[in-house]
Amino acid sequence: MGKRRLEDALKQLNHPIEVTYRSYELDPTMGRDIKESMYETLAKKYGMSIAQAKANVERVVQMAKEVGLDYQMDTLIQTNTFDAHRLTLYAKTQGRMKEMTERILRAYFTESKHIGDHETLTELAVEVGLHREEVAKMLASDEMSDVVRADEQTAKQYGVTGVPFFLINKKYALTGAQSTETFVQALRKVIAEDEITVLNSQDGLNCYDDGCEIPNK
Repeated sequence: MGKRRLEDALKQLNHPIEVTYRSYELDPTMGRDIKESMYETLAKKYGMSIAQAKANVERVVQMAKEVGLDYQMDTLIQTNTFDAHRLTLYAKTQGRMKEMTERILRAYFTESKHIGDHETLTELAVEVGLHREEVAKMLASDEMSDVVRADEQTAKQYGVTGVPFFLINKKYALTGAQSTETFVQALRKVIAEDEITVLNSQDGLNCYDDGCEIPNK
């Protein structure tokens, strides 16, 4: 949801902005095959009833609909996401990081696919143009693990404790799924700060490659 709102904000800005995705696991200890539902997990984690958990999740689902996302939380399959992060960073080396990120998110939140399963991840990778055998080989190894860990270590250094977390120019941070307008305002502020402001008048001596201009008085 935060990703989609950021994308909507970028469409409103006539300025080149590069977006890079980084790895972060909310629960690195989670197993690959989880039988309990999202509601059961939330109820257990936050000490609430299943009904309360469903009500909280429903609010998120409605917010997602507002930006065109179809979250299917009743059938969502919880799993460890480490290999999905590895695949995303592998896709980056092939120039397909944005496509891979979008495909995995849709598979998880909308299509209820098991994104901890290697066969599922391989199929998703093929859909965005990656080579099946190379992806399968990568997933069967520990390739890209050090890159994921490096991202997570960087997140710790920046004090990241949850997602989404947006870091702009390594200086400004936005946390949570902020509104599109908040993203627009923040990015405009950063863009304005990056622009050069000429403080002097045009009366001074200006020199170029082919000579100097002497102002008329």
